Amino acid sequence: MKLRYLIPIIGLLATACNNDKNKSDAYGTFEATEVTISSEANGKIISFCIEEGQRLPADTIIGQIDTLDLSLKRQALIAQRKAIATKQENILSQIEVQQQQKENLLIEKNRIVNLLKDKAATPKQLDDVNASIRLVDKQIQSIQTQSKSIPDEMESLTKQIAQLTESIRKCTIRNPIPGEVLTKYSEPMEITTIGKALYKIADMNQLFLRVYVDGTQLSAIKLGQKVEVLVDKDKKVNRKLEGTISWVSQTAEFTPKIIQTKEERVNLVYAVKVLVKNDGTLKIGMPGEVNFK
Repeated sequence: MKLRYLIPIIGLLATACNNDKNKSDAYGTFEATEVTISSEANGKIISFCIEEGQRLPADTIIGQIDTLDLSLKRQALIAQRKAIATKQENILSQIEVQQQQKENLLIEKNRIVNLLKDKAATPKQLDDVNASIRLVDKQIQSIQTQSKSIPDEMESLTKQIAQLTESIRKCTIRNPIPGEVLTKYSEPMEITTIGKALYKIADMNQLFLRVYVDGTQLSAIKLGQKVEVLVDKDKKVNRKLEGTISWVSQTAEFTPKIIQTKEERVNLVYAVKVLVKNDGTLKIGMPGEVNFK
């Protein structure tokens, strides 16, 4: 009679031992490094050719923001710089004319000096030539003063043109990193502003499984370590993948409520990231398990 009751008990104990044996070392969910791409310009979105779930290579043009206003301002500044350049050429021509006139006056002065030696000219004639030379010098100085501000004006305009050129370049929406579009926030013909989110992208080729371990498990964990990752194949069977420990938190925290039971949430644990190559079946938020040994 006693044996009849003992057999079910032994079976329960065996089941419990198997359950403990099959229990993984840590549990968590998959996540990716998500990047929100924001607008670098203000204006109407003329085109925006992406869809959620689409894979994008790096440095791909995916949209365009209206550049008409910026282009018109840039053309106006280019015309203004050209006008100032022409003004500078005119000033240089005026200086050359005055210098030529001064050379002529110097020649006349030498002639008068020689005539004075022979008493064929009067001192007044020499005084008049000297006065004319001084006048020309003042005119040259005045013209040169006018030209001093031109280089600064040219430099200022050049910088403004470069700034507008950069603003126009930023109106072309380029995807900066390879990945999969997770969320699209804007549509063509909408008005966008600098800093407004356009879409969110993540590299889905490799995902991180974030799990939590207690202090007793830390001795079995090191960076670069290969571990076994388990994901659900169906309701009863798990699929095995290889992972690599890429990060271990240096500070302890309370177990997140979504990870463990109420009894285990009071324990202090350490977050661990396991890098797993995605074969196309892993998704953000999918649960996973890890065995460190």
